[in-house]
Amino acid sequence: MTVEKQVRDEAGGRLRKVARVILLDPADRILLIHGYEPDDPSLTWWFTPGGGLEGEETRAEAALRELAEETGITQVELGPVIWQRHCSFRFDGRRWDQDEWFYLARTAQTATVLDGLTGLERRSIAGLRWWTSAELSATRETVYPIKLAGLLRTLLDEGPPGTPTVLAPEVA
Repeated sequence: MTVEKQVRDEAGGRLRKVARVILLDPADRILLIHGYEPDDPSLTWWFTPGGGLEGEETRAEAALRELAEETGITQVELGPVIWQRHCSFRFDGRRWDQDEWFYLARTAQTATVLDGLTGLERRSIAGLRWWTSAELSATRETVYPIKLAGLLRTLLDEGPPGTPTVLAPEVA
């Protein structure tokens, strides 16, 4: 059984195409979004900027659009796709089944704004934070993808992979 079929079977839905961004600043800090369940703000987690494709846009176009909407950052050097994963999770009363591609990107623009958020994002995003690799490795907070600290450390130590690394599926 393929990973895609496993996620679909376990989640019972159609896969949503998603572009995510591993955004690094000049100090190699990663930008993460602090999210929460709209109906239970005590359920929180950190995640990478990104979201679903709209219309006929490419994943790269979606990555840049989502980054601008969610962070206000537009001065970006978008690099290669470094990771891919399938995930399925419950959020805002429904199941989300996603085929995610993670782009590596660099920026010197570290100031962020939350002006471009959708209604759902305004009800579920607490803020943004730049994390060092050490801070990410030490945190006890929930971070997605679940092994992001190790993935980031490998990325910083070895550089981007020659072909995208397929991450284990995450089903919650």
